[in-house]
Amino acid sequence: MVSASNLGKIGVRNCLESISKSQLMADVVRGLGSAQKCIPSKYFYDAYGSRLFEQICCLPEYYLTRTELALLRQSAKDLIGGFHDGDIVELGSGANWKIRILLDAVNISQRATIRYIPVDVSEDALLAATKGLAGLYPELKITCIVADFSRDLHRIPADRDKLVMFLGSTVGNLDRDETRAFFQALACNLCPADRFLLGMDMVKPVEIMEAAYNDSQNVTAEFNKNILRVLNRELGANFRLDDFEHVAFFNRQLSQIEMHLRSKRRAVVRFPGLNWTVTFERGETIRTEISRKFTRSEIEKSVEEAGLVASRWYSDSRGWFSIAEIGLRAEK
Repeated sequence: MVSASNLGKIGVRNCLESISKSQLMADVVRGLGSAQKCIPSKYFYDAYGSRLFEQICCLPEYYLTRTELALLRQSAKDLIGGFHDGDIVELGSGANWKIRILLDAVNISQRATIRYIPVDVSEDALLAATKGLAGLYPELKITCIVADFSRDLHRIPADRDKLVMFLGSTVGNLDRDETRAFFQALACNLCPADRFLLGMDMVKPVEIMEAAYNDSQNVTAEFNKNILRVLNRELGANFRLDDFEHVAFFNRQLSQIEMHLRSKRRAVVRFPGLNWTVTFERGETIRTEISRKFTRSEIEKSVEEAGLVASRWYSDSRGWFSIAEIGLRAEK
């Protein structure tokens, strides 16, 4: 339990046995041992990586956050209207910008009946965001869950009605199989009265999408390389960050932006704790993130296969970003 004067009390449930060092080691051995070397993108988000991502969200090329926030402001009263005496659960919560838009759309008495449950892998980021939130909304109850939403949905309390938020197009970081598994797990953890808000970055001109991941200030490049810092710190690896360069491009076949770190020269990286070395040839890449771009028909088909249904759909005027309200499909 963490408390501070005038900030109320913020409960913290740490479920990090699922994101332990042993899990990191297993993910790295599996990923760097694959034909296409890869590292799960969740390992970007230590305290420094979380701060970098907040900077990315403010960059002129990064249309996603601006477009999504404008859409949330436009739709907030509809999205949270009538919700009280329940839990707002935000998966991959990060900063507190989005929840503030929803909370500002209701009055104090309604907020006092709500418990906010942010779920994120970074405890530092969670505490920083929620302490600020508690100062703005002292009537709000807050319980943080430090966990990996891709595996830990069962850890979310089920004693009250839920409004689950999965915004920022974080679903785009999951491949098709992972998305299918996520929707199936979600369906198992929703009750008939629960609602699920899904944010999606939609397919748009390639030059717009690629520019968002190749910003002129190189903040995204720094963010991308941070995953190597995490491996050096946590596993004692000896990655030289200058040996790798940031690469991001749109894969048309899979409809996804891919971020890679490309080796500029032949490099041998040691992992002393694993008694293991990995060799990178010049030009070889580590895929660090995918960000899938969606169409409405694709999402509707995916949620339907999991026994869910998209009941309402919100999009900006250009159709660049969408939020779908999803619930359990009624049995006939």
